[in-house]
Amino acid sequence: MTSPDNSSAPRPASQQGFADRVYRSPSALVGGVLLLVLALWFGGDAVIRGEGRTPWLALAGLLLVVPLVVAFTLRPAVFAGADRLRVRNPFRTITLPWASVEGVRAGYSSEVFAGGRTYQLWAIPVSLRARKTAARRAARAASEDPYGRTSGTADVSDTAARRAPSDQAVDDLRELAERNAANESAQGEPQVRWALEVIVPSLVGAVLTAALFVIG
Repeated sequence: MTSPDNSSAPRPASQQGFADRVYRSPSALVGGVLLLVLALWFGGDAVIRGEGRTPWLALAGLLLVVPLVVAFTLRPAVFAGADRLRVRNPFRTITLPWASVEGVRAGYSSEVFAGGRTYQLWAIPVSLRARKTAARRAARAASEDPYGRTSGTADVSDTAARRAPSDQAVDDLRELAERNAANESAQGEPQVRWALEVIVPSLVGAVLTAALFVIG
């Protein structure tokens, strides 16, 4: 599952035993680390060298910004196991037994349908550039082999490699849903949990920052 736009592609981790298959965005991880380094650098400098209320504003700002950076860059992940799909988005974690999954789609964003609702897959961003690149590869391959022969394991692997990473990831999830939906252990209803570990610190930071500006 490679492409020239691989920096923004979801990355499946290898399965060992019954471990989940994990999808994350490498570009989001790298960007998140860089943003955290910059925030801690400038914020820490303001705390150490600042005067008056500057250190307190810096601390409040860090309390607001750091959880949000983590939420939108490091936190998003999709865990596909034998029994369920667990979607970790910025502010929520959605647990979907395979039997409750009605469909998975990659349009302008990656989405899963379950329980009559739609949930976005933040960890599997759709890259239109990667999709166009994959389409050009497929067209080039078809022109080289006008009969469209796809026999053999090597041919199947090569076909998968010409898919856009997000589309391939969605295909994998769709296949897992179809394969495991009938399992007794995969039954149940969707469950949603709010990420209070992200929401609460951000709200506290926002309130403190606003209070410091009002107090002056």
